Amino acid sequence: MSDSLLATLLAIGAALCIAVGTVVRQRTASAVPSEATGTVGPITTLVRNPIWWLGTAAGAAGYALQAAALGLGSLLLVQPLLVLSLLFALPLGARFGGRRIAAREWVWAGTLTAAVAVLVIVGDPRPGEPRAAAEHWILIALVGLPIVALCLRAANRRTGPVRALLLGVAAGSLFGLAAVLTKGVVHLVGRGPVALVTSLELYVLVVVAVVATSVQQSAFQTGSLQASLPASTVMEPVVATLLGFVVLGEYLDADHEAMAVLAVAVAAMLAATIALARASAGPEDSRPGRDAAGAREPVDG
Repeated sequence: MSDSLLATLLAIGAALCIAVGTVVRQRTASAVPSEATGTVGPITTLVRNPIWWLGTAAGAAGYALQAAALGLGSLLLVQPLLVLSLLFALPLGARFGGRRIAAREWVWAGTLTAAVAVLVIVGDPRPGEPRAAAEHWILIALVGLPIVALCLRAANRRTGPVRALLLGVAAGSLFGLAAVLTKGVVHLVGRGPVALVTSLELYVLVVVAVVATSVQQSAFQTGSLQASLPASTVMEPVVATLLGFVVLGEYLDADHEAMAVLAVAVAAMLAATIALARASAGPEDSRPGRDAAGAREPVDG
């Protein structure tokens, strides 16, 4: 079995685990009242919920499979495949939300599957460097971190869907950065424990992952999942792919005619991702205890 095929299978397995983890953590986070939110977000309340830990375990398994896939394949191969988690999240979200999947949602599911297949087969992603150079990380820190900080600062001043959107953008961007760091850390694992523990990438990855998870849970807790989930789902592969091109030197082995087809596939994938993310989140006003604006309704007595 070739490395690319194995990476593909691992990425699909990761997508399934991520879907389970996302659906479970969405529902537990959205049930946390705003008054129970601590200084670091709803995570302080969620850690006392065993159901949340089940979702977190599924997400961790997905991350482990993603890391294994990144060890064998490029970011340009693995990250688009992870978007397929929405295909698995759609029926799970519908089942837990007590609703049926509409025909248009199946159409979007087929569109996403076809678009990802085109990107992987026609694009023929080729690997670049396994790790980013130091000067690239300096550039990422100077450009990317202020943007994320601005999103978080603006989110703290907003409520409802706007806050969820900004937090989703920040979380997705951080997860995209974590994917690049993960690829580098997996490479270091192959060089031995000394190379791993003496590398700054390992510790930066831990910090980025913790912050990204906390920000994502804050986005889920706002109750505006239809705003936060599409934003985070789109931003992760966009940021990871962009960094794969710029800092790792990955590329698509396609001619000019194929690039036109790939451009259409990318547009279709983004449109389907947003549509399916909204569908898997479910109608905002259908969740018990919240009004149409995402605020928790008062309880008598």
